[in-house]
Amino acid sequence: RRAAQPAALFSEGVSAPRQGEGLTGVGCRRQRRERAATMEGFYWVLLLAAGAVAAALDLSALKSEASLPRDFLGFRNTYIVVYSMMMSGDWLQGPYVYALYSHYGYDVGAIGKLFIAGFGSSLLFGTVVGSLADKWGRKRAGLLYVAAYVLSCVTKHSPNYGVLMLGRFFGGIATSLLFSAFESWVVAEHTRRGYDEAWISGLFSKAIFFGNGLVAILCGLLANSLVYTAELGPVAPFDAAICVLLAGGLIIFLRWGENYGTISDQSIVQQYTHALSIIRGDRRVFLLGAIQSCFEGAMYTFVFLWTPALSPNGEEIPHGFIFAIFMACSMCGSALASRLMSTPSTSVESYMRTVMMVAALCLAVPVLVPDMGGSPGSGLPLGGQIKLLAFLGFEVCVGIFWPSLMKLRSRYVPEEVRSTIMNLFRVPLNLFVCVVLYNASLFPVSGMFSMCVVLLLVSLGSVTALEKHTRQAGMSAA
Repeated sequence: RRAAQPAALFSEGVSAPRQGEGLTGVGCRRQRRERAATMEGFYWVLLLAAGAVAAALDLSALKSEASLPRDFLGFRNTYIVVYSMMMSGDWLQGPYVYALYSHYGYDVGAIGKLFIAGFGSSLLFGTVVGSLADKWGRKRAGLLYVAAYVLSCVTKHSPNYGVLMLGRFFGGIATSLLFSAFESWVVAEHTRRGYDEAWISGLFSKAIFFGNGLVAILCGLLANSLVYTAELGPVAPFDAAICVLLAGGLIIFLRWGENYGTISDQSIVQQYTHALSIIRGDRRVFLLGAIQSCFEGAMYTFVFLWTPALSPNGEEIPHGFIFAIFMACSMCGSALASRLMSTPSTSVESYMRTVMMVAALCLAVPVLVPDMGGSPGSGLPLGGQIKLLAFLGFEVCVGIFWPSLMKLRSRYVPEEVRSTIMNLFRVPLNLFVCVVLYNASLFPVSGMFSMCVVLLLVSLGSVTALEKHTRQAGMSAA
């Protein structure tokens, strides 16, 4: 709704002063309209520029696809469709989870506990359930994701707090499966079919470009239309998510083969013991876990911080518009990652150092730039515009990070416990986010951004150590 408010402001008439409102009032209204029109143009320029760059980068990559075998392209495109549908189930819900809880009459404290429960569920139960993908099969884990998220969406029809808490429990489990089972399946299937290892980089970049970029924008528009245009209420996006998830689940059931990781006679305890021994014994896997946990910790904290950072004094900002710009910038990053990973002379570890440095600098901007001249109901002031540009730079880094991380995991994480290790990597992330949410009121926004910068610097140190270790290993092998 807040995203729609500027549009109403733009169309406000100025024919005559209201009763009791002098010429000064008319002048103030005219100034507000002019500022709003200026800011609308600013947002459109950012969105169109990011979209144009993303499209140009993606189209330039099409030339290199002409030499790829048709059977690989069919395999890749089928996976991207399924991955995008699974992500759609998540993106449709995202903008309206808080709004739905608020619609049911819960205050900020009660809503905060529901969010903590979701991350806590992913930390405790999702880690175990997600790791079962190695033992019971990645296809089954994908179908379990569909079932868990559908159940989570169904609970949104009830205003009962206990039922909503149960929904967060299912949602936490689904999140762990989303970020482990599908990637584990496609890496194993790619290897089983004998495809060139270099092709998987483009597969990951395309999946992020569509599933985490274009689909996110379309889902945001669809959810907004269901709630406000069709006036179906805040639960409508969750019903739409159920439909998309079930359709995607049907494709998985009919088209996907099963693959496994862990040897079938291993118990869960043995599986975790083996995974932990690999993390402790293989420095590359340990450093990869540090990179993932620290970067994602900063990224998920940023999700909670960007709104208060841009509107510290109650400034009116179009959340949906800004979210679309963020996703367009993320698409730029994923398309750029595809080009970087396809360059033989450039290693993932080397350019990821630059990505981490840029990301840290971008999130340092809210710490260094003071709030400038904002007021309740006004547009984005100069300080907010500077912060927004920095946030767009961070989103480009996020777009590069995801496919690059997937490439590194496919190279260094052993196949037999891939899902187990990927879920163990998420334990520090979920724990950190739970602590941040629980203590959010104790820290100023600038202080929390400082923590994000520290996490990114730790991730930078881990990438540097990984590059050094890989280079030394290569020299020893030579």
